[in-house]
Amino acid sequence: MQGIFPSFFQGEFLMYQHLHSAAQIIQAGGVVAYPTESVYGLGCDPFNEEAVLDLLAIKERPVSKGLILIGADLAQLEPYIRLTDSQREQVARQWPAPLTYLVDARESVPAWVRGAFTKVAVRVPDHPLARDLCRAVGQPIISTSANISGRPAARNQFQVARQLGERLDFIVSGACDRAAKPSTIIDLESGRTLRA
Repeated sequence: MQGIFPSFFQGEFLMYQHLHSAAQIIQAGGVVAYPTESVYGLGCDPFNEEAVLDLLAIKERPVSKGLILIGADLAQLEPYIRLTDSQREQVARQWPAPLTYLVDARESVPAWVRGAFTKVAVRVPDHPLARDLCRAVGQPIISTSANISGRPAARNQFQVARQLGERLDFIVSGACDRAAKPSTIIDLESGRTLRA
């Protein structure tokens, strides 16, 4: 194969296979870890209650707190949220970015994703692997930091493996921006910053 395809294309093909494996595991109800802008995230199918409850058990996080949905683009998230025309223009201008918005959820967003709220947190991440994973799954996925609640969030796959180990079904290889901070969370309706 070395003589036929340059190493760049071999690397691209291997990454495609890697993401395809992660996507299949999510579609089958598994929980995976993957790189985001600043830390590794945990992800699963948000519409599979058993998968979400498994993720929450791994993280030791109560369902009442709610979870973030990420998508490959705004079009992937829009069926699950209610936006005015001006809100749509605003998020379309700003995404992809490490910027999470709290938005009115449609009825299709399950209670185990929303938690104790009527709104849902959504983001189009500024990390190509995270967007590509959503694209490979074919729908939004859960995004929450890869750590047990109260412990430091993992910033690479080795920290993920050390902290969460065999409790996960797959770890996507990739790099986070070590200088970046977790995404800002803003209530889109009020403009109030919930996490700077």
